[in-house]
Amino acid sequence: MERACFLLESIQSAFRSDDLPKPAQPAQPTTSARANAAMLGVALGDALGATLEFMTPSEIRHQFGLHHEIIGGGWLHLKPGQITDDTGMMLALSDAILQNNGQVIPLACAKAFDGWMRNRPVDIGNTVRRGIVHFRLSGQTAVQPSVEAAGNGALMRCLPVILATFGADETETMAAWQAQAHVTHNNALSDLSGALFMQLIHAALAGASKRQLLNEVAHPFAKAHPEFTFRPKRRDYPSGYVIDTVQAVLQAFFDTDSFDECLVEVVNRGGDSDTTGAIAGMLAGAHYGLGAIPARWLKQLDPHIRERCTSEGEKLLPRSQLQ
Repeated sequence: MERACFLLESIQSAFRSDDLPKPAQPAQPTTSARANAAMLGVALGDALGATLEFMTPSEIRHQFGLHHEIIGGGWLHLKPGQITDDTGMMLALSDAILQNNGQVIPLACAKAFDGWMRNRPVDIGNTVRRGIVHFRLSGQTAVQPSVEAAGNGALMRCLPVILATFGADETETMAAWQAQAHVTHNNALSDLSGALFMQLIHAALAGASKRQLLNEVAHPFAKAHPEFTFRPKRRDYPSGYVIDTVQAVLQAFFDTDSFDECLVEVVNRGGDSDTTGAIAGMLAGAHYGLGAIPARWLKQLDPHIRERCTSEGEKLLPRSQLQ
């Protein structure tokens, strides 16, 4: 009996968990991969959500059950994988920054948006249209402050500025935000939304965990700016009002555990679903990285848009931040 106990103890000792080889941990995405994933996230969220734009959650459930594939259609009668103004303006802004060696210059931003509108995009918001027409007529690169400009149009397109200012201080990042935003949206709430997503995505690019993003960025920001509180009431059918948009996006991001779950959750709330999808996509892409994006979605995305977004994010990052 004593010998049997001795043998058992020897076997247990030999196989203590501390001595066993640890399973390899998945490699964390590089900053470059996160940047590219964020760009793709905007386009994928846009294309996924455009099908449901202006629908209510109950209408979506009745027609689709749960909408989770990129199929086009919607009120714009899009082709599968076609993008709308969210991605179009983001890429125009990206061009303006890359053509000026990474600088965010108001005149370059305004000209890029003007050129985008002259190409007859499939969709354009009223506030964006007014801002671009104002630039055409006056040559001024900023509209006057307005309470009516508290929409999500500046936030939906802002990712290139966030990437180009990665590693910069708050003064520089907000000056860059205003250079692009104020062409069409000169509003304090719009600017605050930019400050929040600058912080969130810069932290995600640096590898912050979701818990850190929640407890060190989102909650403190909402405490300082109660308008952006996103708990506990669920935000369904979010409008183009930037507070609605931010609440829906943050709820979807923090209440899900993967890139695709986040985008599916937010677009099925309906309302301004192409824009909530695009903004959720930029945040989820920066957090989860390229490896988390469903291959079937990438296959459905417009090939030209897919090609640009797959590599353009890293081009926007300052050279000092590349890895």
